[in-house]
Amino acid sequence: MTQSVASLSSPFAPIRPGVRPVEKEEMTATRILNGLERSTATGDEADTVARLGFLEWAFGLEGDATPGAARAALASPAAQEAGSDAARAFVGFLHQAAQPIACRLVRRGRNRMLH
Repeated sequence: MTQSVASLSSPFAPIRPGVRPVEKEEMTATRILNGLERSTATGDEADTVARLGFLEWAFGLEGDATPGAARAALASPAAQEAGSDAARAFVGFLHQAAQPIACRLVRRGRNRMLH
C-alpha cells in the first residue's frame, strides 16, 4: 500500500521524490555570538568579523532592526558573557544600535524662500 504525498504526517513533504524543503533558520544574536566566540580574530580583524555578524543579525530579523531589537539581543545570556574580541565587538555594535536616534526637524530659511 502506498501513501500519497498529501497524506504523509511529516510537516515537510517532499517537493518531488528525494527533495525536501529546508526550514529557514533565523540568525539570532545568540547563534552569531556563539560563532564569534570561536573566532581567534583580534584587533581590526575582530572588528570586521563582528561588523559582518552584526549586519547578518540586522538583515536576518523578521521585522526592522530597531533599538528595541538590539536591547532584546543585549539581554541574552550570550551577550552578557561575551569573551572573545569578536564577540565583545559585536556586543559593542548592539549597544550602539540600542541607542535611539535623536533627530530634530530644522526648517532653515523657509520663510525667506517663500516670501
